[in-house]
Amino acid sequence: SPIRKRVPAARRVEVLRLVKQFRDEITDPVNRDTTSYLPAAQKLYQWLVAPIAPELQAQEITNLAFIMDAGLRSLPIAALHDGKQFLVEKLSLGIMPSLTLTDTLYLNLKNARVLAMGASEFQEQKSLPAVPVELNAILDQEWTGQSFLNKEFTVKKLTDERQQASFDIIHLATHAEFKPGQPNSSYIQFWDTRLTLDQLPGLGWNNPPVKLLVLSSCRTALGDRDAELGFAGLAYQAGVKSVLASLWAVDDEGTLALMTEFYQHLRTAPIKAEALRRAQLALIRKQVRVDEGILQSPDQRISLPPELAGLQDKDLSHPYYWAPFTMIGSPW
Repeated sequence: SPIRKRVPAARRVEVLRLVKQFRDEITDPVNRDTTSYLPAAQKLYQWLVAPIAPELQAQEITNLAFIMDAGLRSLPIAALHDGKQFLVEKLSLGIMPSLTLTDTLYLNLKNARVLAMGASEFQEQKSLPAVPVELNAILDQEWTGQSFLNKEFTVKKLTDERQQASFDIIHLATHAEFKPGQPNSSYIQFWDTRLTLDQLPGLGWNNPPVKLLVLSSCRTALGDRDAELGFAGLAYQAGVKSVLASLWAVDDEGTLALMTEFYQHLRTAPIKAEALRRAQLALIRKQVRVDEGILQSPDQRISLPPELAGLQDKDLSHPYYWAPFTMIGSPW
């Protein structure tokens, strides 16, 4: 039977104000070395999770799916805090646009084929020097599949490859931008063109079916109030079982760290959402870090490209680096 809890203090206007404050505190570069986000993180936890925490524990729940109302889908749920630890330290998490439209069948991706594509060079946007390293790191982890970079990263190449072979996972590492208003103003940047939001369903994601789409790019999970889940939500509606995307623009090193850890754990985790959780925990616990031009983790050492190797060592444990990555759709 459904368990219903009413929180009288959590009035809509106050919740939305606190969600905005929470996001602003996490994403403000000035606060990157602080815990200024904690008051909002803990208050939102008390409203959204604490009332059902005893039931979650009693029923040994390990995954929590949020079906959010308008205005809340941009909330970085992984960074909610109970006063001792982040929510993601206790549960794997995700967002479901709709329970009735979610494919709840379990699917093992251990032997999945990966189509990894992306761009590091752009005519009108800043370069993304970590993208080649990211694509290589994925396929170096014994995933079978194909990788295409820069001039080969075209919409035609994507569709041609999918027609020739079935890929369970599609990984796109590039610039993207979701802008309020008309769907054709929002885009994912390919080498030769911008794929606009209204063109996304035409790629036929369900033929053959894509089990996981990873959008390793800026703000692909965030849209306006009329289409709050952005590219990720639309890809999900177009037939993709699960989409991993980001709520805000994360720097190259943070994205590289999260993505390499995610694919490392995707081979062994029972579900996709748990693989994401383990990757986020590795950053929270400082098991993954940038040290002297090397991305170091318990299982691998990855040399950063020259453009990034000279940067200062980086602690990736702040929520800015790991909290935006969100599993949308099925956690399975």
